[in-house]
Amino acid sequence: MTTADPEAPDAVSETGTDAVSEAVSDEEIGRGLAAGDERCLALAHRRWGRLVHTLAARALGDPREAEDVTQQVFLAAWRGRAGYRPERGPVPAWLVGITRRKTADALTDRTRRLDLVAAAGAALPPPDGTGEGPEHVLDRVVVTRELARLPRVQRDVLTLAYFGDLTQAQIAHRTGLPLGTVKSHARRGLMRMRHSLVGGAGPTTLISGAQPSHC
Repeated sequence: MTTADPEAPDAVSETGTDAVSEAVSDEEIGRGLAAGDERCLALAHRRWGRLVHTLAARALGDPREAEDVTQQVFLAAWRGRAGYRPERGPVPAWLVGITRRKTADALTDRTRRLDLVAAAGAALPPPDGTGEGPEHVLDRVVVTRELARLPRVQRDVLTLAYFGDLTQAQIAHRTGLPLGTVKSHARRGLMRMRHSLVGGAGPTTLISGAQPSHC
């Protein structure tokens, strides 16, 4: 989750009134933002926040992750406001450019996580301690790659459970989440993995009955 930026004003989360928003032109918002007017940041977020979120969600395929990117875009716009030049283009075009960069960063981070999780899963020894054929190795890699595609909290819970060999109670203690929440995220994550793997005709034996019921 994106942490609060001490340099960013609270105006990012405020919407203002419809009357004020409609009365201010795009050009006025751009000039005010460049001058450090927090009210113009709030107006920009109100006017173009949905555009930024839509672009991010379309690229990422995850609305929640797109929310994080949207917040990052407007924080970056505020911190980089001195670099905005109205004569070079309108505010929405400037925000779209920032959105593309932040989305690319998010995709790079996702790929890095995916590769790390897949490598960790492939390196795990077989449960019975015996050698396993190439088909089983491939199944494990596919499942771990699906794990990396889960929403962040579900992925973290299942990674701690299976790669960290932690019980759900230990996960709750480490993450600070209530035990019931940990169980809920684990169940939903497994259900999502099953749906994805069955829908894609992928391996299912590795996660069938894999509910981490130990507490």
